[in-house]
Amino acid sequence: MGNPGIASEKKKRRARRGPFTSLSFSASLPGDVRGALAESICAVKYSSDPLADFRESILEMIRDGGVKDWEEMEELVYCYVVLNSSDVRCFIADAFLSVCSTCLQLPSGNDH
Repeated sequence: MGNPGIASEKKKRRARRGPFTSLSFSASLPGDVRGALAESICAVKYSSDPLADFRESILEMIRDGGVKDWEEMEELVYCYVVLNSSDVRCFIADAFLSVCSTCLQLPSGNDH
């Protein structure tokens, strides 16, 4: 029989990490990615808040990764879906919807 103190400590560590700490971003970009995203670097990230982390990553790619139009945004969605487990696709979808919704609400600067 195992040591109850060790088992208890493992449970405590697991509880502190939260339910989503085993989810991660992938680290290898698909070979068929073209355009502004082709030179991007993927990073592995363990997350306790996948929605917030995906949203932050998407905004960073739009701002710093050269995403300038809807076609490139579709390519970005493709990358996130292909690179990540089906377990996190709901977070990816919600993050993209949130980003798109925010972008649609921003003033264009052309309104007078």
